[in-house]
Amino acid sequence: MDWVLKIFDYISGLGSTFMLPVIIFIVGLIFRLRVSQALRAGITVGIGFVGLNLVLNLIWNYVGPVTNLLVEKFDLNLSVVDAGWAAAAGVAFATRVGAVIIPFIILVNLVMLLTRQTRTVNIDIWNYWHFAFTGAVIMTITGSFWYGLLGAAAHCVIALKFADVSAERVQKEIGLPGISIAQGFAITTVPIYLLLDKLYDKIPGMGKVKIDSAFIQKKLKFIGEPIMIGLILGILMGVSVGYDLKMTGELGIAMAALMMLLPRMVKVIMEGLIPISDAAKSFLEKRFKGSEFHIGMDSAVTLGHTNTITVGILLIPITLLLAFILPGNTTLPLGDLAATAFFVAMATPIHRGDFLRTLISGTIVMGIVLLISSYFAPTITASAIETGFNFPEGANNITALSAGNLVAFIFALCARLKWAGVAVIAVLTGLVLFFARDRKKKAAEQAAG
Repeated sequence: MDWVLKIFDYISGLGSTFMLPVIIFIVGLIFRLRVSQALRAGITVGIGFVGLNLVLNLIWNYVGPVTNLLVEKFDLNLSVVDAGWAAAAGVAFATRVGAVIIPFIILVNLVMLLTRQTRTVNIDIWNYWHFAFTGAVIMTITGSFWYGLLGAAAHCVIALKFADVSAERVQKEIGLPGISIAQGFAITTVPIYLLLDKLYDKIPGMGKVKIDSAFIQKKLKFIGEPIMIGLILGILMGVSVGYDLKMTGELGIAMAALMMLLPRMVKVIMEGLIPISDAAKSFLEKRFKGSEFHIGMDSAVTLGHTNTITVGILLIPITLLLAFILPGNTTLPLGDLAATAFFVAMATPIHRGDFLRTLISGTIVMGIVLLISSYFAPTITASAIETGFNFPEGANNITALSAGNLVAFIFALCARLKWAGVAVIAVLTGLVLFFARDRKKKAAEQAAG
């Protein structure tokens, strides 16, 4: 077992920039693409992700300092510092559950595929830390490594099922055929957004008018174009934190560049994924009659949508305001604050690109995230001390907004019931399986009718 763990530890240590093209290449060969086709697909997807990460660095380089200044302006006096996703991921992978999570989740995914319980092949191994985090929390509460693994497996099962449920909307709205999003945090927001979407349909007016990018551009003409929206948002952010003319102008142009370049990088990724998707569809449908399969990707591929980035930027001051007024919150948003777009990555496809729905849903979810991350602060702080994590300056207690995971929270509450909690987790997972299958059956009946 040790040598298996060392292999997967070595693989994860190589990083996504190198390993993602390798994985795409191997997947292409498995699905019977020619070597040249598989190699081209892998390199193209890798280039797309390099470009995507370079563009996303605009957020960290330009929006990061703005968020720090906004935190100072809000003068929040909160006891727990958001140290960012890297802190939560590092703590999760450093646990006993985290040590085995990559081969274990691959095995769970394989079993789900073979038993036809999922259509998603989740290759986003760097985000398996979300499953490790859930397992580590349960292991900490129960003192049982095996209960922790069970919790990680249940989280994975739920992620795969909601990846299947949301795949069609993701593909249609984002424009990436043959993919789904099985990322451990993003997918846990799907049931929230689905429920809210049903609620919005019942509100007079909201069910009839769709305020998407096309609607905004039609009403605002030139001002409604994505680059102009980015420019205006950047200028407003610069003015709000007291930037001078030069820095405000640079921030405006950087946000305009973000709006223009992100969709183009997603198109490069799509160019590499299409041959893989087509080959996978042909290969698997021959062996699993009537089944359609998806490649599970990082939620980062959804950020090319103008709606997601626009709402993500607006959520920065909204999240700070929520942190100030929300009863029970102890979290000072900081490390993950510039990445609020990731928290609404699934809202855009679920709400079909509707700006108003995404903004309202994003506000609700950020409130939930703040409360859950506050709840997990003692666990993350204790684990960080044990693993030797370097705390941010002046911080005695840390958490991460990206750890504000609804599934992990529910499972943590269940784990306090010991073996009875394990039974509850099993029942909840079974209900998700039933729910997803029932949705698929209704969709098939509607298509036939």
